[in-house]
Amino acid sequence: MRYSDKKQALIKKPAYNHQMEYEILSALALFAFVSSITPGPNNLMLMASGANFGFWRTLPHMLGVSIGFMVMVVLVGLGLMRIFDLYPLSHTILKLLSAAYMLYLAWKIANAAPPKQEQSQGVPFTFVQAALFQWVNPKAWAMGLGAISLYAPDKTLGSILWVALVFGLINLPAVSSWTVLGQQMRKALNSHKRLRVFNLLMAGLLLASLVPVLFMTH
Repeated sequence: MRYSDKKQALIKKPAYNHQMEYEILSALALFAFVSSITPGPNNLMLMASGANFGFWRTLPHMLGVSIGFMVMVVLVGLGLMRIFDLYPLSHTILKLLSAAYMLYLAWKIANAAPPKQEQSQGVPFTFVQAALFQWVNPKAWAMGLGAISLYAPDKTLGSILWVALVFGLINLPAVSSWTVLGQQMRKALNSHKRLRVFNLLMAGLLLASLVPVLFMTH
């Protein structure tokens, strides 16, 4: 009987592990979707870009957001997050630098030129700019740190890559929806005055998205 019980336990264990893996993967997918689809600097900037430049001109921006964030998750999981634990001041410095850059971006959005005007400020983000932006995006840091802490606590390369892959598969469609939303608003923003008001609103919302992050403790 003892051998039989042990054999049954061994048979049941893989099924239990598969069930746990499925539950964790489902929870990770839900976390990735909710954190990716909710308003934040990336999504607000993509909606503004979609309204000003259209979907296809914003495509490099979208790809930069998704791929740049995947790279960020991997590096955070491989040990970058320990810097904040060893040097708490670095987290404060990062938040201040992020806030300063967000102020600059808000000013750029607020003063964006209409699509027909060929001015230097009327240029969408490039792939590289969008990817690098993740490193000064407070919400991206919160998402990356939270995802690794919750779903890859063992910090193994396999689990870290799984977290990055799930976010990559979910993040791109999520952020793309904001670009589509902005593009659909182009017809309503067919005058310089309306587009100006829209850009000012997006700049204000971008600044508002900083409030919870700046007062968040690490």
